[in-house]
Amino acid sequence: MNTDPLSSVVQARKELGTRLRQLRRSAELTGKALADATGQHVTRVSRIENGAQAPTERNIRDWCVACGAEDQIPELIATSQSVESSYLEWSRQSRAGLRRLGDLHSVATYRQTSTFRIHEPIVMPGIFQTEAYIRQMLAVWYTFLNAPDDADATVAMKAERTAIAFNPSKRIMVVLGEQALRTRRGTVSDHTDQLAHLLSLMRLPFVSVGIIPADAQRRAIGTIGFWIFDDNAVALETPTAAIKVTRPQEIALYVAMFRQLQREAVYGHAARQLVAKVLAIL
Repeated sequence: MNTDPLSSVVQARKELGTRLRQLRRSAELTGKALADATGQHVTRVSRIENGAQAPTERNIRDWCVACGAEDQIPELIATSQSVESSYLEWSRQSRAGLRRLGDLHSVATYRQTSTFRIHEPIVMPGIFQTEAYIRQMLAVWYTFLNAPDDADATVAMKAERTAIAFNPSKRIMVVLGEQALRTRRGTVSDHTDQLAHLLSLMRLPFVSVGIIPADAQRRAIGTIGFWIFDDNAVALETPTAAIKVTRPQEIALYVAMFRQLQREAVYGHAARQLVAKVLAIL
């Protein structure tokens, strides 16, 4: 089961490259002839066609003109922009702060989503975090990304987003790794408050929380956290980028992975006992 967070971007680039190759072949141009007509090196043409390099808007325009396919310029540029927006580098996006990172984690997306399916192996999901937990997480990212401090605005945005997610008309399904209970942010008191808050959320009728015990026999390979928004998109975060998956085939794989993770988790009293066990040693 392929859930490599970069696979969606790579596949989309390959598909765009295939379309450009088809235009070239339909125009009966060799790679060298197209390179000469567009002022590119033939190696770059090959890399674009194979999805190894993203074409610029200028590349697409020149390519289509050389192939006599000017009518396809708007669609191909829109496709290219969509592909590249699926991979957002934190260092570039965070120059104005952390408030607006990742369009899938926007207030608008949370309003439109009916069902959230969330897997977090080592941290609390954002909508479960107390303010103290949020501020501790933000402090790490501001330092790591050298981003300007907009903590108050980001905390306010996250609070608005959480309020929207916890509308009783929505459904929230979460699978946590036991390590998420043990990973401490801030003081012991902060961590105690976070776990108490988790217990209160687990009682809500529209919230399902499963916890995978650390000693559980594992079958699913859920090494990275991911969020599924209805059946429309998947959001993932790496240390350097936000990844958005929108290809239906890949979304289906993440849904299948989430179901497997659910089968490995414990719920109800057993889940609350895991939380209580951590609280008892703080």
